Amino acid sequence: MKILIAPDKFKGSLNARAVAESIAAGLRDVLSDAIIETIPVADGGEGTAEVIRDACGGEWVTCEAHDALGRVITARYAWLHDRKRAVMEMSEVAGLGRIAPDERDPLRANTYGVGEMLLDATQRGATEVILGLGGSATNDGGFGMERALGFRFLSKGTAELTGPVSDLLGLERISKPRDLRLPRVIGAADVRNSLLGARGATRTFGPQKGASPDQLEVIEEALARLADVVAQDLGCDFREAVGAGAAGGLGFGLMSFCGANIQPGFDLVAEMLDLGAAIQGADVVITGEGSLDEQTLEGKAPAGVARLARRMGKSVFAIVGRATRNPAVLDVFDGVHALVAAEITSEEAMSRTKELLRERARELGRTLLSSCS
Repeated sequence: MKILIAPDKFKGSLNARAVAESIAAGLRDVLSDAIIETIPVADGGEGTAEVIRDACGGEWVTCEAHDALGRVITARYAWLHDRKRAVMEMSEVAGLGRIAPDERDPLRANTYGVGEMLLDATQRGATEVILGLGGSATNDGGFGMERALGFRFLSKGTAELTGPVSDLLGLERISKPRDLRLPRVIGAADVRNSLLGARGATRTFGPQKGASPDQLEVIEEALARLADVVAQDLGCDFREAVGAGAAGGLGFGLMSFCGANIQPGFDLVAEMLDLGAAIQGADVVITGEGSLDEQTLEGKAPAGVARLARRMGKSVFAIVGRATRNPAVLDVFDGVHALVAAEITSEEAMSRTKELLRERARELGRTLLSSCS
């Protein structure tokens, strides 16, 4: 039996490679003769750069940048020598993981550090930059990134706007930098949301970043004003584009100011890893993530793995931290094994992830063994 293990990370517990290795160990406890291959995957969220770097033989490089609250940090991104390609994550500088829960402030948080990373890769000679758009603490439409790249945002009387996203309420004009030359930029997104409206960046994701109802209204109006002036001065309007709402509207900013192409993160990663060929060569496919829920179907890695496996007629199972009871999600897989169970709390599962992954993999291995006998 040939088994492919292709999981995403378990956020807050293990990276994707450690998840894959733990599942493989459990399967080998039961299926000693099985041929097991591990290919950790990602979908544009945190861990994307690591997965691609490991698979493609890149290295980490570092640069000085600012976090979402303006503090100087050392950021890293992956560098692939073969095609002078940089692979980075916006969460490295502007992610929720960079700031404490009591520091969350989507009015003040900005993406300035993303622009600094883009400029560093440009100066390094990158011909292409892949930018993961998951895990953002920001909701600024790329306002910070755009200022770092040299764009100037002007109110009446040519006063320059450099403060919180609410400053955009007074935006009248955008001035372009004279000599900006960026490489090709691809945004890797795990969501399809537009910039504005009920399914937009602010109303969908703003609350989890700490925005109050009043702040949501301010930010929504500010981003609408940004979109209006972008259309006026830059001659493009991506507010309704798929993925424009990714990372608090950074997708919109990348398309508008960097000429970026926003792609489904999982599809991009799967292509770079040649995941389809690996699935084709397997008898059984196993994937997983920390939380299997309705959002899984919106572009998350396990759903992408399952889609490819089904297309090729392969059985596909999921080992996850916790699982919804929604049949629409569960029916995507031939079986789902969750770490959290009646006798195991979420807190215990987080502290015993490696052990429980191996245990659930043994359970799945026994199921596969019985199906073959």
